[in-house]
Amino acid sequence: MSHSTIAFQPPLTIAPAQVLRGYGLLTQVGGAIARLGQRPLVIGGSQTLVTLQPQLQPVLERESLQPRWVSYSPDCSETTLATLVQAAEQHHADVVIGMGGGKALDTAKLVAYQQQLPVVTIPTSAATCAAWTALSNVYSEQGAFQYDVALTQCPDLLILDYDLVQTAPRRTLVAGIGDAIAKWYEASVSSGHSEQSLIIAAVQQARVLRDLLFQKAAIALQEPGGQVWQEVVDATVLLAGVIGGLGGAQCRTVAAHAVHNGLTHLLASHSTLHGEKVAYGILVQLRLEEIVQGNRLAATARQQLLKFYSEIGLPQSLDDLGLAAVSIADLQQAATIACADHSDIHRLPFTVEPAQLMAAMVSTTAREVRGEERGERSEQLTPHPLPLTPYSPHEVTL
Repeated sequence: MSHSTIAFQPPLTIAPAQVLRGYGLLTQVGGAIARLGQRPLVIGGSQTLVTLQPQLQPVLERESLQPRWVSYSPDCSETTLATLVQAAEQHHADVVIGMGGGKALDTAKLVAYQQQLPVVTIPTSAATCAAWTALSNVYSEQGAFQYDVALTQCPDLLILDYDLVQTAPRRTLVAGIGDAIAKWYEASVSSGHSEQSLIIAAVQQARVLRDLLFQKAAIALQEPGGQVWQEVVDATVLLAGVIGGLGGAQCRTVAAHAVHNGLTHLLASHSTLHGEKVAYGILVQLRLEEIVQGNRLAATARQQLLKFYSEIGLPQSLDDLGLAAVSIADLQQAATIACADHSDIHRLPFTVEPAQLMAAMVSTTAREVRGEERGERSEQLTPHPLPLTPYSPHEVTL
């Protein structure tokens, strides 16, 4: 049998080695951390360290661990990473613990990767799936996205304490929902026609994730700490990570994240969260498909998302992102960066120019022009009945 068609595949980084979930978990994890190392470097934001060090310090001391606590401020930047690598070496750290939001966790994962140390992630909100993934984003000192780094493995231990996550502002879970639901709209466009088993599985999981969030997000936000809330937290922190792990880079991000990356270069966008910019980016991606391809299903999907966003409080426009006064020059800068040669936006099945992207960015709430208004025959839009055959990323959940 010939193996000439089998190319080398990159290593799979699907899941953390261990995931611990529960309420009040932070006080019980000393033993699990001690199995990974005795001299932890604990990385977090300044406020996170002030809040959590009094809780975690005695837990670590009971296991005779010797932690050093360091802030990643101001950002997950090359300068910060160099400082923290030096701190790890000076402390003779044998394990890294990241506590906080996505940037704190990305920083901890990258320091551990550079030092070849095990890493523990402790998310303090459900705003991203960074606690799960083998990926870190690197930003400038000013918070502008620079590049991402694919890591060789997912974290060694993920500690998801629902009590801790529940202390985060409601807005963080809303942003996490926006970041997670993007998995379907991006994966289905880039990988919806793949015949590879794991990518098919990833796209199907993205569909499940979308439907779960459509059905449960509003209820979860009304009942923080309840069973449905816990399921939505699991969806945004854990299930969203599974999809990126199974599907790989080509399945993970397309135009929605590219728009996010471009917007981070505008100082005025820094008051909004990652998932809020990504959620807006989904609308931009769908609008691009309307403008460039004349895709009616994309228009219908966008209207469905606008209704969902209204229900839970996700941004629908530049105005909602605090960018109502953005200049044409700034918008052009963001669009040009989003369309750079190596941008994820080029995973779309058509070419996008910055001018087209700008047009989409300023018209995310445009009214859908139905076929009847153009004199076309009306067609009923229903979900594709066969999940393993090619399907549209713009199915409407009925």
